[in-house]
Amino acid sequence: MDIQWYPGHMTKSKRQIMADIGLCDVVLELLDARIPNSSRNPDIIELASGKKHIVILNKADLANPNVTSLWEKFFNAQGIRAISATSNTSKTQTTVIRAAEEMMKERNERLKNRGRLNPVTRTIVLGIPNVGKSTLINQYAKRTAAAAANRPGVTRGKQWINVNPTFTLLDTPGILWPKIDDEAVTARLALTGAIKETRIDVVLLACYGLYSLMNISPEILKQRYKIELNENEPELAMLEKLGAARGYVLPKGVIDLERAATALVKEFRDGVLGRISLEKP
Repeated sequence: MDIQWYPGHMTKSKRQIMADIGLCDVVLELLDARIPNSSRNPDIIELASGKKHIVILNKADLANPNVTSLWEKFFNAQGIRAISATSNTSKTQTTVIRAAEEMMKERNERLKNRGRLNPVTRTIVLGIPNVGKSTLINQYAKRTAAAAANRPGVTRGKQWINVNPTFTLLDTPGILWPKIDDEAVTARLALTGAIKETRIDVVLLACYGLYSLMNISPEILKQRYKIELNENEPELAMLEKLGAARGYVLPKGVIDLERAATALVKEFRDGVLGRISLEKP
């Protein structure tokens, strides 16, 4: 699956992040809890080098909780604080603020001792498109401060959000890296919605989804679509069975593969198929 999606605004956004990150104390890196490895932009890892760093495993309500727990341990073992989260909940907001302020506690105490009242912890929110940054920002701001939509490439401009007198957030647009060499990474990013649908052959994408789900838990598909599947049969044949079961039939009995594929991808993204993680540490 050869998809290269790196719009011109992402180059500009990366340059702006490079300029802004020096103003911030803590990096909040949002990852998709279903694909923490594939949703981790190596450019962001480089930009965050030397900064206090929190990884937020977002959309955890869509991921397998046992696998997400393994990812938390994985990052914590590297000295990176990891927090599983659902960006539209107040618990997530409180947990992230406490973690960031704890990291800055020693510095803030020094500033207070020097006469600085209420030192501010400045954070920057980084991540790939459609990982939930804007939703998180909006919850902190308690208003629609950042445009949010279930598609990549919505947030474009720089926004500072004053959460309270001692905690601020800098929102940034989602950025991918210029060239994705691993086809499996590309497919996972597309399946979870980080790459625009216009760049994707949805039938090919659904076949990758079927391949992944058959390896993770075939019963998910059998129970949802009421079809019998053989792990040795081609994914396209599986997709035809799914389309037939749903009644997606064109004239002369031809299965509407595109409609079947679109339904499968949407149900995966929406969590209808259950809490599924595509990657383990």
